Parts: sequence; structure tokens; C-alpha cells
Amino acid sequence: MLTPWAIKKIEHLTLDTLPISCFGEQCWGFVSVHRINFALGVFHSVLAVLLIGVRNSRSGRAAIQNGYWGPKIMAWLALIVLTFLIPERFFIVWGNYFALIGAMLFLLLGLVLLVDLAHSWAETCLANIMENDSRIWRGILIGSTLGMYIGGFVLTIVMYVYFAGEGCKMNQAAITVNLLLFLIVSFISVHPTIQEYNPTAGLAQSAMVAIYCSYLTMSAVSMEPDEHRCNPLVRARGTRTASIVLGAIVTLLTIAYTTTRAATQAPALGRSSSPSQGGYSTLDAGDNEHNLISTEPTRAQMRQEALRSSVEDGALPASALDEDTDNEDDDNSRSGDDEKGGTQYSYSFFHIIFVLATAWTATLLTMSIEPGKGDEEGFTPVGRTYAASWVKIISAWVCYAIYVWTLVAPWLFPDRFDY
Repeated sequence: MLTPWAIKKIEHLTLDTLPISCFGEQCWGFVSVHRINFALGVFHSVLAVLLIGVRNSRSGRAAIQNGYWGPKIMAWLALIVLTFLIPERFFIVWGNYFALIGAMLFLLLGLVLLVDLAHSWAETCLANIMENDSRIWRGILIGSTLGMYIGGFVLTIVMYVYFAGEGCKMNQAAITVNLLLFLIVSFISVHPTIQEYNPTAGLAQSAMVAIYCSYLTMSAVSMEPDEHRCNPLVRARGTRTASIVLGAIVTLLTIAYTTTRAATQAPALGRSSSPSQGGYSTLDAGDNEHNLISTEPTRAQMRQEALRSSVEDGALPASALDEDTDNEDDDNSRSGDDEKGGTQYSYSFFHIIFVLATAWTATLLTMSIEPGKGDEEGFTPVGRTYAASWVKIISAWVCYAIYVWTLVAPWLFPDRFDY
């Protein structure tokens, strides 16, 4: 939708009844991109509303989430067609204000998840090392940490060599600040005070955060305009095309990871472990004050209690509880259904995350679009403006700030953390 070819093709398919323009000038896809992403956002919004309150797969509405793929695809395509009947001025306002707010929320969520991933990765390695004294996990932890630090320093050197020449003060400042923050967070993570209150903190988390923020800074300086001759990639046609393709791939992978991880990580946002939320509870022991058993347990209850005891003792995996439920209710469920006792994630929250993702995608694609300007041939660069570069640079700084907060919070509020 960013190419003149696509716009002219759409105008032709609509018999020239829907001229795609912004204030009388060619938009080069601004409105078209927002139409398609708006349709997808509406689609996910409707599903989010329809799935409110679904607690397990036995609910009749659960099938909307897990099935009906044909009708859902047709509904989505119908929404795309309907959006082309909406006046263009609506999408000018939508894209410049509402989509921008959703994009900022999604970007912030991605940074939080990156910091969470860094901590989860390090804690997983440490847990395996402590429990099994595993040399393999120790090697993985040390090797990955060294590899990411080396990668971060290599990116920094490359940026200084190719993007921080004479007259490129913006790039010089951005690269230097990133390097200083790189070193500062590494020092804080191993400071004795931080280690006392947060013993799981270390260089492994800092390395992951540092290389990601270095990548954001590298992406920022490599996608800026070449007005001051600070971006050699713009002048190298082959390298320019490769950088656009690589940037698109990385962007899509980042969006895919953020949406799926955020949408399925409701427990991190305070989801309970009750059966209605995907956990297991004790058997109903009656409503009396002392939980005295007043009725004779059924065979199913006795079997469930025996299985529960085996799971608690470690003799059976937790999935055995689901398998037992499958045997009890084969008529109403599928074998191996792990959401009969409770959904593994919030269906509605899942779609809310995707609504934010559509806003971020549309904003990212149209950030460099100006009315009346475009590239007639070849790939269309995404985000090639100083504003887009600064968004990435500031995002890296925010990521560092979030990570530092996770390090110092146990020290500032020791009563709220239990290590």
C-alpha cells in the first residue's frame, strides 16, 4: 500500500470512484495503510468484546477464539472493503492522533516485555545451574552473556566508524549516550547493594538489554535521512535495499514476538491461579466453617484426589489432572484439552494487544510518508525521517530506564519483594 502501483491499482479496481489523496495530493499509501490496519483493529476489537468473560473451553463462545476460521477471514475482508467507503479525512485524523497513541502504548509494552525476557532468561539459567549443577547451562549463560556484550560493542564500533563522521552531531550524541548507558547499567547490575537486595540480577540481563538498545540505536542512525551525509546506506543502492529488507524482517519478528508474548502473559499482569483462570484448586470440601466433609465423596472425586496427591508429590505431571478430566467428560470436550478447567490466557486481552499492534504497524509504515512525495521504483523505506530515528533512540533510553528500575526497586521497596 506504500507504492504508487498499489494505489493506482486500487483506484482502477474501484473504477476511479475512490481517489486516494490527502488534501488533494497523492498520499503514497498513507490512507490505504491506515484503512487496512483500521479494519484489522476493528476485527480484533469485536472479538475482544465477544470473548469477554470466557473462562474455559466449555463456554460456547470459546469456539469463536479457537475455530470458525473461514467466517472470521471473510469478516475481516469485508471490513477492509467497508473501510474504503469511509471518507479519507477520517483516516488523516485517525492516523495522526489515535493510531499514534496506540503505537506508543504498544512500543512501551514491547520494552517492558524485553526487560522481562532478559530477567526470565537469566533466572532460567541460574535455576538449572543451582538445581543440577549443570555445566551445560553454566556454559550457555556465560557464552550468551559474552556473545551479547561482544555484539553490543561491535555495533557501537560500527556506528562510530560509518555513522558518526564530521558534522554528524546527532549520531555522535546518540551513539555516545547509548554507550554510557550500556556501561552504567552493567555496573549497577553487579553493584554489591543491588546484589544484596536482588541476587538474581547480573550481567546476563544487562547484556541482553544492552545489545537490544544498541540495535535500536543502530537502526535509528541507519534509517535517518542523508541530508548531512551521515547515512552511507542511502547512497549505496544495493546496501540500501538489503537494509530495508532486513529492517522489515526484524520489525515483523519483533511485532510477532511482542503480540504473542504479551497476549498470553496475563499471569504477569495479575491473573489469579484459580480454576477459572487456568489454575487448579482444592476439592470442594463443603461450605461449613471448618471444611468438614459432610457427604461421601464420589469415585470421580476420590480418583481426582489421588491424582492430585501424586502431582503434589512429583510422581505425576500437572497435565495428568487435565487428562483425568478428559476421561470424565469425553462427550463435551476434546482429548488433551488443557483449557477445560480454565483458559491459559485471557482471550479478550489477547485481541486488545493485537489492536495496539495494528496501530503500531500503521504508524511505523506511514511515519515517513509525506503528501506528494514517494519512491516510484524499488522498495519503499519505512521510517526514514528524523522523527522516526528519535523514536528509536528514545525507546532505547526508556528501555534502559525500565531495566534500571527493575534493579533498584527491590532496594527501594524491600517489603514488596521476596528473594
